[in-house]
Amino acid sequence: MQKILLYVIAGMIGGAFSFLLISGFKSNHEIIQQAEPKAIFTNVSATNAQPFDFVEASEKSKPAVVHISAAESNQLAQQRFQSKRNQGQNPFGNDFFGLGDFFGQNFLAPKQGTGSGVIISEDGYIVTNNHVVGFADELKVNLPDGREFMAKKIGTDPSSDLAVIKIESSDLPTLSFSESENVKVGEWVLAIGNPFSYLSSTVTAGIVSALGRDLDLIEGKKTIEEFIQTDAAVNPGNSGGALVDASGNLIGINTAIATPTGVFAGYSFAIPSSLAKRIVDDIIENGNIERANLGIQGFDMDAELAKQENIQATKGIYVAEVIPGSGAQFSGILPGDVVIGINGKEVNNFEDITKEMRFTKVGDMMKLKIIRNNKEKEINVKIRKDI
Repeated sequence: MQKILLYVIAGMIGGAFSFLLISGFKSNHEIIQQAEPKAIFTNVSATNAQPFDFVEASEKSKPAVVHISAAESNQLAQQRFQSKRNQGQNPFGNDFFGLGDFFGQNFLAPKQGTGSGVIISEDGYIVTNNHVVGFADELKVNLPDGREFMAKKIGTDPSSDLAVIKIESSDLPTLSFSESENVKVGEWVLAIGNPFSYLSSTVTAGIVSALGRDLDLIEGKKTIEEFIQTDAAVNPGNSGGALVDASGNLIGINTAIATPTGVFAGYSFAIPSSLAKRIVDDIIENGNIERANLGIQGFDMDAELAKQENIQATKGIYVAEVIPGSGAQFSGILPGDVVIGINGKEVNNFEDITKEMRFTKVGDMMKLKIIRNNKEKEINVKIRKDI
């Protein structure tokens, strides 16, 4: 009996110990579970969900983007042909038979093309690309509302690939140039235009991929490039159309695509609105813009060149050559001069001159500060047409 009692007492003690052990394990386990993150599900009503779209931006901007048909008259085609012949160029391009190029184009036939444009004033001023209308003397504009107008060319700027044409009307829908300096990489944009000529008022979306691109896309000796790069789909016929932000503000003029095939392959390029506005205002005021160079060639000054030429200056541009017939020559700039200032701004290297000269045109006056025989001198240079 006594032995049985000992077993009972031992069992009770063991049971109590087991209970305490299990209780402690359970308590610790519960703490661990509470420390783990839990997903919380929240019901969101349809009225609170506001998906992003471009409806408002499209409705604001589409009415001001037009379709342009450009053609060269027979008379202008003959003048072009004769001009190339007089300049000693082959008017047939690479065609040795005088019938056309390898794709069947007849070089004697008038050129034709289509593109897009943006109405920037209620009385009919339209900005587009020079490559859309520069060759033509017959221009037709179709508005999204179905109206059709003949247009006249106000002027072009081949260096920036911009042009302005005008239709005679009033109370037209317009887009105003916005500040493209505020554009950020990664923000949404819309490209609006008329791709492939027959897809009128087409809207595509993308993001800004890069800013300030200089890709040598514009042909010519002196060009102005600082493109907005986007991945919004742009194709032939979109040229001259609008690039707008998510609020429908005009931030660029679509101009080019990077493509191995001739159609959109991932990236497109637009002239920033701040640059376009400056040039468009100039075209409206002065007509065709013809840009030219200062007319000097040389080297960035440094200590070694200064010692070699016995010049008391280590910054600026050493003039090695003056281009015959240039504004620099006619104004008296000489080889051996050192340009240290332009239009009141300091010149440390050739980049400073290039930056100041990019908007200059034939007839503009530039004020140069130079060092000659180790003495400072100021010379006014009138920019002349390239020979």
